[in-house]
Amino acid sequence: MLASVVNFLTGLGPTVMLPILILILGLILGQKISEALRSALTIGVGFVGLNLVIGLLIGALAPATQALIERTGVNLTAMDVGWGVAAAIAFGTRVGALIVPLAFGINIVMLLTKTTRTLNVDIWNFWHYAFTGSLVTIITGSIPLGLVAAAIHAVVALKIADLTGPQVQEFFELPGVAIPQGWAITSVPIVLVMNKILDKIPGINKIKADPETVQKKLGVVGQPIFLGFILGALFGLLAGYDITKLLQLSVSMAGVMLLVPRIIAIFMEGLVPLSESAKAFLQKRFGGREFYVGLDSAILIGHPVTIAAGILLIPITLGLAAVLPGNTTLPFADLAATAFFVCMATLFTRGDLFRTTVIGAVIMIVVLYTSSSLAPLITANAASIGYQMPEGATTITALSGGNWIAWLLASVAKLLAK
Repeated sequence: MLASVVNFLTGLGPTVMLPILILILGLILGQKISEALRSALTIGVGFVGLNLVIGLLIGALAPATQALIERTGVNLTAMDVGWGVAAAIAFGTRVGALIVPLAFGINIVMLLTKTTRTLNVDIWNFWHYAFTGSLVTIITGSIPLGLVAAAIHAVVALKIADLTGPQVQEFFELPGVAIPQGWAITSVPIVLVMNKILDKIPGINKIKADPETVQKKLGVVGQPIFLGFILGALFGLLAGYDITKLLQLSVSMAGVMLLVPRIIAIFMEGLVPLSESAKAFLQKRFGGREFYVGLDSAILIGHPVTIAAGILLIPITLGLAAVLPGNTTLPFADLAATAFFVCMATLFTRGDLFRTTVIGAVIMIVVLYTSSSLAPLITANAASIGYQMPEGATTITALSGGNWIAWLLASVAKLLAK
């Protein structure tokens, strides 16, 4: 019964579930029903538009990525089946059936005890917690231990969302928003450490490649729309595209660069009234305590540096996969979505393309090694729910599942199981 409820809720997707949750939240915060409904529908429409443009981004990059993989001839044993399969596997387990009430319940308790400021309404991304918990269950044979691991992951996500919330709101101009999603939060410690290291390297610490500096040096060519076109063309060349496909990819990337920031402006129309209502509500009842709404990191993808770094990291990640000793992961399904892995790097580098790309490469090294390490467990987890393996694959993994929290908790579980 729980599995059916979870499948129903997650099956509705963000374009339906998010407006429902925002409507409920707006009414709790004292908005008039017309105001709450307008905020809810505006944010929902924003997600519709965002999904369309991200679909354009990944839909244009995926065939080029596959062509690049075939052209390079990289052949590794663990196939990256992507976040969609990883999420379906995670939600399909016994831990996955319990994850929505578990994670949401923990969130409410933490809000009431003032141990978090974030209300995470990004329930379709609870699959990350279910993923971690299901791995621990496979290792230990214990559902309670799996639920504990999932709960720990959920708590860590909320705490990192709390810490980064003010920076997200200021840099991306998203009032009252925090990001507790998957790799966005697990990338944060890597980004902070790497940023400090780059600060100490002579010469490197002087390089500036933020949008303002790039546009000042390159003029009109440095504008996001032209940058998208150029990067699309370069990627098309690497993929071996003919002139027709190359130009189609270039224009698509230019379109993404132009459209995503404009769609984010739609979110603002819904978020600003909700944020103002939250401030008034909390000022009146909780002495001005801050409150954040936890959303999907998809709303951060619109920054031109994130998109540009994501495109550059596709061939870089493929090259790293080929040369890293001990790596078994063949980047495939999640490779076209590398922008999701570096959205928080853009935040802490203040939109510096050079730093975001360098830090992104380090992030992808961690992703490759963790997804390689977890591949046998992911394969066993898939078998436990009857997942049909892709043709020619004996071991599967997912770049999006290769985060250090899942790896660390799985490692602890292995020690406990001995």
